[in-house]
Amino acid sequence: MGGTAGTGTALTPAGHELGAETGTRARVARLILEHGPITASALGERLGLTSAAIRRHLDHLVSEGMVEARDARPVGRRRRGRPARVFVITGAGRDAFVHGYDDLAASALRFLAEKAGPQAVTEFARRQVADLERRYRPVLAAAPPQQRVRLLAEALSNDGYAASAGAAPAGGEQLCQHHCPVAHVAAEFPELCDAEVEAFARLLGTPVRRLATIAHGDGVCTTHVSPRDIGSLTAEARTQRDTDPQRHDRTSRPGGSA
Repeated sequence: MGGTAGTGTALTPAGHELGAETGTRARVARLILEHGPITASALGERLGLTSAAIRRHLDHLVSEGMVEARDARPVGRRRRGRPARVFVITGAGRDAFVHGYDDLAASALRFLAEKAGPQAVTEFARRQVADLERRYRPVLAAAPPQQRVRLLAEALSNDGYAASAGAAPAGGEQLCQHHCPVAHVAAEFPELCDAEVEAFARLLGTPVRRLATIAHGDGVCTTHVSPRDIGSLTAEARTQRDTDPQRHDRTSRPGGSA
């Protein structure tokens, strides 16, 4: 849901101090993140650095576990000699950037809540998820209802959420997201999760309920999707269900949040 920070953002993972050349080294790491796999010579050309300088930064980043070197995959006929070496970001390197964005995003939302109130955070969260909903809607709307959860999982996976879909033990279906790019921010601002659940309900055309979230310490974000015949419930039954004091989990319907 967040944007991309500028190239001046320092890469400062916990326990890893990048030293006096932090700014340049962070730019090297960012280029690898955004354009990798990439060769040392290509990095040097983009940054205007000598071969010796770029190698010094790469050696440091490799030793810190932020990037790793691999043999380039040959394109076309393989030439004789040693394959070119390319550099890619590691999981630790990627996390270093992500957590930096998290801090900035959380600070911005705190400022928004302080100046404009909690409702402004809710509106922001809904606007952020609106783009996702707009992109997914044509695919899901054209699909039979019984295929929509699977297609939603595929669309989410394409956006990096590592999602899967399957039958739920108690009936209905279950949507699982094994990765959440805003988990650290959502732990403080659950409005981000609420807006996502509302969007899922509208896209699927049936009530959904968030059972677990990575933001709250669970290993997976799990959403229960009600059976398609849920709409046959009478208004009285729905009212009784929704006002049950024993229900502590959030439920969202196609029209919005509960």
